[in-house]
Amino acid sequence: MAVVWLDDVGAGDLELVGGKGASLGELTTAGLPVPPGFVVTANTYRSFIEAAEIDEELFAAMDIDHEDSAALKQAHETARDLIMNTPMPETVRSEILESYRQIGDGDAFVAVRSSATAEDLPDASFAGQQDTYLNVTEEDLLDRVKACWASLFSERAIYYRNRKGFPHDKVDIAVVVQQMVDAEKSGVMFTRHPSTGEEQVIIEAAWGLGEAVVSGTVSPDNYVVNRSNGEVETATIADKKTMCIRDGDSGQTVDMEVPNEKRHARVLDDDEIDRLVELGELVEDHYETPQDVEWAVYDGEVYMLQSRPITTISEDDMKAKNGETKASASDDMLLRGLGASPGIASGRARIVTKLDHLDQVADGDIIVTKMTMPDMVPAMKRAAGIVTDEGGMTSHAAIVSRELGVPAVVGTSEATSTIEDGDIITIDGDKGTIREGEEPEEKQRQPVEDARPKTPVKPMTATEVKVNVSIPEAAERAAATGADGVGLLRIEHMVLTLGKTPERYIEDNSEQEFVDEIISGVREVAEEFYPRPVRVRTLDAPTDEFRQLQGGENEPREHNPMLGYRGIRRGLDNPHIFKLELAAFRRLYELGYDNLEIMFPLVNDAEDVLRAKQYMVEAGIDPDKREWGVMIETPAAALSVGDMANAGIKFASFGTNDLTQYTLAVDRNNEHVAGIYDELHPAVLSLIGDTIETCREKGVKTSICGQAGSKPKMVQFLVDKGVSSISANIDAVRDVQHEVKRVEQRLILDSVR
Repeated sequence: MAVVWLDDVGAGDLELVGGKGASLGELTTAGLPVPPGFVVTANTYRSFIEAAEIDEELFAAMDIDHEDSAALKQAHETARDLIMNTPMPETVRSEILESYRQIGDGDAFVAVRSSATAEDLPDASFAGQQDTYLNVTEEDLLDRVKACWASLFSERAIYYRNRKGFPHDKVDIAVVVQQMVDAEKSGVMFTRHPSTGEEQVIIEAAWGLGEAVVSGTVSPDNYVVNRSNGEVETATIADKKTMCIRDGDSGQTVDMEVPNEKRHARVLDDDEIDRLVELGELVEDHYETPQDVEWAVYDGEVYMLQSRPITTISEDDMKAKNGETKASASDDMLLRGLGASPGIASGRARIVTKLDHLDQVADGDIIVTKMTMPDMVPAMKRAAGIVTDEGGMTSHAAIVSRELGVPAVVGTSEATSTIEDGDIITIDGDKGTIREGEEPEEKQRQPVEDARPKTPVKPMTATEVKVNVSIPEAAERAAATGADGVGLLRIEHMVLTLGKTPERYIEDNSEQEFVDEIISGVREVAEEFYPRPVRVRTLDAPTDEFRQLQGGENEPREHNPMLGYRGIRRGLDNPHIFKLELAAFRRLYELGYDNLEIMFPLVNDAEDVLRAKQYMVEAGIDPDKREWGVMIETPAAALSVGDMANAGIKFASFGTNDLTQYTLAVDRNNEHVAGIYDELHPAVLSLIGDTIETCREKGVKTSICGQAGSKPKMVQFLVDKGVSSISANIDAVRDVQHEVKRVEQRLILDSVR
């Protein structure tokens, strides 16, 4: 049989119906309200390609260098042409159409969803790589089924399987065909608090179809229900600007503005919440584990659309997070600096004054250097800790150490002259101390790893909490935090590791190599987070950092590079390089990474924005269809944000590291003036607050991606002002999530009182 009905399958049929099909079958057989549907089995797909004798050609086309962009595109096109141009056997056609006609009297709108048989393996997750089609009718059904089969060979899927070394001929695909619920309201529900495991049901709800909630394109209402007594502890009512609906004429899924009377209205009433909690408990009892459930309400009935397991933070991890294992003060302290990345580590000091010394750094050593550079990242990954003479909390050493989860102390002034190569030392990345000797092993402590699964956890706050990423190697660790996306991906760290300046690539006629390097680095992060958004900042390296590379001898000599030739001003002055960056982004969109957002650094005014926007158009990127915006790093940008909003930006993100130094005239990397560098200075906060207010009036999202976004006082200020999202360092994401929740609950209580 080509088709099986959902009420005939369950968890034991994974190889036949794939992950989605098995889950929906389980819910159906458990008696839960699931819309009717059937599955075109994985065996049907396999029989189709083998009977048509296209299987060998199909899999042979996948034998490519997956880093070769052109080869990847050709492999995808070959696979799609083979599948879409091969007729479906008449017996299969008839069975699919006959089954469809039994749903809704034969005129139903259905969802056609891919359901791969290997979506979640221990060492690989293929979820989200295949296609879904909504509001499909009989006319297009067969083509949509074949399109789902072909999506097993999308460029993203080919790249991922090749990179993981997973054979293409070992993955089959089923297709779920299910009646669409023309939802009046929909969302997701967690049967336990996904961060703490508390006895709470967390419900997110918005108007219209659930795709807007699941994809994160709308801020939903958030309801927290106490499971012991069924009471709603908090109800956060969001400003719901858009909704996803089925167009009555075309039958297509479209976005529309939420009517004014519904924008600030509560989506769920008490009876609907009670029903959802009841169903959630039934789902959890059935699976015997906490669940993440997608649901919809139509004509007063609640339907279950999908359910998957969630995990919680263990008690031991929470104790470790708040533990008291700290380095004790003693007479053996050598130096003190800034605690830049938390944790305690002991090891043999390796003094690195030249790049040639990096080969001497072994696993477990402590790197001691004047300042780190991008070339040092491989050695930093081996090291147990990092110590620098220079730099502050936003230096390269601090940022990369936090992302790698390696303890670091920066700005010691004299570590390289005080510590001898080979000395055994202990560093405390919390207190900023360096001591002689080795700490007992039980007292050494790396930063606590986040216990969340790689599966994206839906936000539990109206204010999104994202994460900052600098190097692709940190993507997996960053994604495991459960952050709502990447608020800042710095590509300059990728470019600086290439060993030569962008200009040198042009001189060597290697422009495509430069583009491919950007694609490779950004794709690794975008893939890890998909479909959560990844906000990529265009090149923003000062001239002194480029000077270390091949071709750097041609870089300008600047008295203060931080105030000089960098950011968008360099891109607009040298559009050849800027266009190469945009070409890389356009290619990533073509590869299917629609979660990519573009951010321009160091803009001053609307003229900068309009010029950058024009280059986007010339590069083939439609500014009306993509998310793009600017950094607010200068007082000029803060004061001009209204004009920039009129020029079309979708978001504005505060770079508080630069905004603070430009407002207070304090070099943020100068340890001698570190004491007066203050992101919470009233002048800085005034610029931020006014910018948020202007952006809210203009319908522009706001965020923060600077170091200050990880500080509780800044979080409190931003949430009070109504910021859209906060992007924090990897090690601070969980703390920021809890702080945001606390502030939002206080605001709710204040409004009630």
